[in-house]
Formats: sequence, C-alpha cells, structure tokens
Amino acid sequence: MAAPALWLLRHAQPLIAPGVCYGQLDVPADPQHTLQAALRAGAVLPRQAVVRHSPLQRCEQLAHALQAPEALLVPDARLQEMHFGRWEGQAWSTIARPELDAWGQDLYHTAPGGGESLATMLQRVSSALRHSWAQDSRHGQRDVVWVTHAGVIRCVQWLLQYGHAQPRAQDWTLPAPAFGEWLRLPLAGMATTVQTLQP
Repeated sequence: MAAPALWLLRHAQPLIAPGVCYGQLDVPADPQHTLQAALRAGAVLPRQAVVRHSPLQRCEQLAHALQAPEALLVPDARLQEMHFGRWEGQAWSTIARPELDAWGQDLYHTAPGGGESLATMLQRVSSALRHSWAQDSRHGQRDVVWVTHAGVIRCVQWLLQYGHAQPRAQDWTLPAPAFGEWLRLPLAGMATTVQTLQP
C-alpha cells in the first residue's frame, strides 16, 4: 500500500477561447474532458481520501465526477486560481503592455489588473496547506486530494521548496500538470516544512 500523499489534480479543459485571461472567472469545463479526467484519476486516486476543491465550477465538476462514496468532499475558496481583477475575461493580447511589464517586474507584490498579488495568493494557499495537513491528512496519516488550478499547484510547490521566499518572475517556472492531470506529493517528511509556514 502506497504511503499517504497530497494529490494536486488540475481541472479539465475549460470552455473558453484560447488566449483569454480567466483566473477566477467562473467558466465551466468541457463535460466530456471532465468525465475522461475523472476516469483516469479515479483509477489511481485513493478512495478513502478527503477531496478538497476550488468552488469554481470547472473544479467542482471534476470533484463531483470522481467522488467515491467513501470520500469527503469539501469546497475551499483558498484553492481558487489567482484573481486577475479587470483583466478577467480579456484577451491577454489586449492588456496594456505597461501593465504586464509592471507585473513582471514585481511579480510578488503587484496585483495584476488590480486583483490579487502573488503574495496574497501564497498566503491563502499556505493557510490551506497548513489546515489540510493538520485536519485532512491527520498529520500525514491520510491521503488528501485537491481539485484545483495550475496557479495553486505552483504555489504549493513553491511553499514546500522555498517557504516564505519571495519569487521573482524568472523564478516562477515550477511545472503544473496538464488539464485533467495531477501531481502526487508524498506526505512523509512534509511536517517540518509545513510547520515553517506558520504565519
């Protein structure tokens, strides 16, 4: 039997035109791709796990599609994608270049589109990670599944590798799974790292 892990599952392909900014824009995912993703993930995910998901519908769809009867399904607003403010729903190509440049020059503090800074997002993901470690996994004793977004998955990896260090644009290169795919992070050995994330 595999050791308990934190499974970071990305939502399926969203129904939105390519090149559009859609952080917390609540767009649905493709139903067929969601079903396919649920079938693939359901074949490997532990059945008796806490399934914590972003309340945005593209994640909620997948969480409900893969939910086993034994699982506990928990919506968590901290698992939402970054909020891009007035950029939400705009084509990236139409966003003013000086605004994009300002964000790139200070990735950590600048709130893109007047929405949410990476500093704020890392703080809320850190809060979710600490809570999930203590309550959902019972300090590493039980599997946990997060159905979430690429940005959140990158935040988790950053926090576990670098703690409260402030990333610059050139540092923000952590991988994220493709739509409907996942990343498995063993919980063993995570305790010390999570404890350093205390606010």
